[in-house]
Amino acid sequence: MTREEKSIVIKDLTAQLADTSVIYVADISGLDAETTSNLRRACFKAGIKLEVVKNTLLEKAMESSDNNYGDLPSILKGNTSIMIAENGNAPAKVIKEFRKQSDKPLLKGAYIDEAVFIGDNQLESLVTLKSKDEVIGEIVTLLQSPAKNVISALKSGGSTIAGLVKTLSEREG
Repeated sequence: MTREEKSIVIKDLTAQLADTSVIYVADISGLDAETTSNLRRACFKAGIKLEVVKNTLLEKAMESSDNNYGDLPSILKGNTSIMIAENGNAPAKVIKEFRKQSDKPLLKGAYIDEAVFIGDNQLESLVTLKSKDEVIGEIVTLLQSPAKNVISALKSGGSTIAGLVKTLSEREG
């Protein structure tokens, strides 16, 4: 690869890194062609972009990015693939599901909304992370619940008050 080609790849990687806040770094080496194809298919279905990258080029792209990747560049050894997604836990779920059939991919690390996770032992905690949409859904549900209770109480209380007023007015008459 010429110096110009490397420069273009670094610029492309830097642009990809700038456009996302969810990046997983994994090792998929040793997977045969069929298994790799199945992994790519699973990633595509989950809205994840899977790409094999050269460590030095990814490291240079991380260095030239505005984001702080912490210790993530230090794990760029051996075969490296990146998984880019919109949803913070989607790649972890794909990796976990895929591991039921194979011992790979191995999670090297992840960068999710400025948080850095290093090591395969982080997979379970990444699977349990809630996506932005899930958190918003929970907040909306929590906010709606008290409002529904208040409206319900006002409606039932209103009919009770009306019933009391009617009963009292009938007694007096």
